[in-house]
Amino acid sequence: MIIAPESPAAADVRALLEEHLADMYATSPAESVHALDLSGLLAPSVTFLTAREDDGTLLGCGALSELEPTTAASGGRGEVKSMRTARPARGRGVAGAVLDRLVALARERGYAAVSLETGPQAYFAPARSLYARHGFVPCGPFGGYSPDPCSVFRTLDLTGGRTDQVTDQVTDARVGPAA
Repeated sequence: MIIAPESPAAADVRALLEEHLADMYATSPAESVHALDLSGLLAPSVTFLTAREDDGTLLGCGALSELEPTTAASGGRGEVKSMRTARPARGRGVAGAVLDRLVALARERGYAAVSLETGPQAYFAPARSLYARHGFVPCGPFGGYSPDPCSVFRTLDLTGGRTDQVTDQVTDARVGPAA
């Protein structure tokens, strides 16, 4: 499996993202769908990755959106977005591999935490399980999110410090243009 930066505008990637958005709108009320569309994924603050077979077959994708840049005074903040595994590739560890690469990228950037939003519905149970296995813990709304019964918020402390301190910091983070 090859995980690398790629434009979300590639035809097969666009088709996977359209499927992703259709499922999000079929599962959640429109006001609770926070998935980025193509223009949001093309923003300079977003790094988009794909997972492909050696033959080029698209397996999945994910993105890291910068909420706050890392500065000399503090670690930045990132948000995991657009996690999707192609149906034929499910159960093969694609999402875990993409998530590992996104978290590694956040660490490389010096982020103090990386957070995400997903749904509480049964449809999202595999995603919530994946995030929990990778150390993401529940937190309150962060960035520009508001409390929403159709949203579950999780964060991963990248500083080695206490998770509750990072959760408090992430809750106060500002949303960048692509969040």
